[in-house]
Amino acid sequence: MLPVKLFVDNLTNIDVSYLDAKRGLVGESWIAGMVLTGNLDDQSMICDFGVVKKTAKKWLDDYIDHRLVVPTQMAGMQISRHNELTTVHFPHPHGGEFVCSAPEQAFCFIEAAEVSISSVSNWLESQLNSVIPGDIDHLKMHLSTELVGGAYYHYSHGLKKHDGNCQRIAHGHRSKIEIFVDGARQPELEKAWSKKWKDIYVGTLEDLHNTTEIAGIIHNHYQYTAPQGKFSLTLPVSACYDIETDTTVEQISSHIANAFLQEQHTVTVKAFEGVGKGAISTHE
Repeated sequence: MLPVKLFVDNLTNIDVSYLDAKRGLVGESWIAGMVLTGNLDDQSMICDFGVVKKTAKKWLDDYIDHRLVVPTQMAGMQISRHNELTTVHFPHPHGGEFVCSAPEQAFCFIEAAEVSISSVSNWLESQLNSVIPGDIDHLKMHLSTELVGGAYYHYSHGLKKHDGNCQRIAHGHRSKIEIFVDGARQPELEKAWSKKWKDIYVGTLEDLHNTTEIAGIIHNHYQYTAPQGKFSLTLPVSACYDIETDTTVEQISSHIANAFLQEQHTVTVKAFEGVGKGAISTHE
C-alpha cells in the first residue's frame, strides 16, 4: 500500500513584505496549504484535521505573518542587533539604501539568497516538521498567490496605532483594486493606479521624520513608537507614496476614490488588503 497523504487547502493567508534585489521592498500575500505523508494511527488517521489546522495556522501567524521576510544570504545584506532593536540594511535597487530597525519579532529571517515561493516553502517545511503532531514522514508546504483577472499592486505599510501585528512598520499585501465611475467599472484607471503603486511603500506623513540624501539619492525616513517597540524605516523617496492619514485599507480606498473624483461624477473604489478582504469608499 502506498503512503497515505493528508491535505489541507486554504489553510490560511500570509501577508508579508520581503526584500528583493531587483524590486526592493515588496508587499505580498500568499495562500498557504500543506500535504502530510504519514502512517495511520489507531483511529485510522494520520492526525486530526482540527489539530493540524490549529497548530499550523498558529505557528504561521506567530512566526511569518505580518513580518518583513529577510533572505540572510542575499548579496549586500547586513543584519545587526543592539539592545532591543534589530537592524536590516541592504543596497536598494533604486539606488541608495534600505534600512529598517525594529523589534526582532517584526522580522522573519530565512537562510536563502532570495525570497521566492520555493525558498519560503522549503524554510516553512523545515520549521513545521517538528511542530505538527502525529506519525508524520513528510510535510510539504504549498504557497500560491490569488488568481486575479484584473489589476493589482504590491504595497507595504505600518499602522502604529494598531494593537496587533499591523503596527510593524514593513509588512504588506498583494492587492487587487476595482474602480467604478458612475457605476461603470474602469479597468484602465485600475491599471494606472496599480502601475503607480507597483512595489510601493505607503507612508503616513505624520510618521515621516525627515528626508536625507544618501549617495545622491533622496530618502524618506519614517519612525514611530508602537506597543511592540520602536520602529524606523529609510528608503528612497521614489519607492514611497505618502498620505495625510493612517494607511488602513479604509483610508486607502478613500484616498484613491478622492484622487479620481471628478465634478458631477460618483467614484467608488473597492480596495483589497491581501486576499478576500478590504474596504469600499464612494466619493461624489
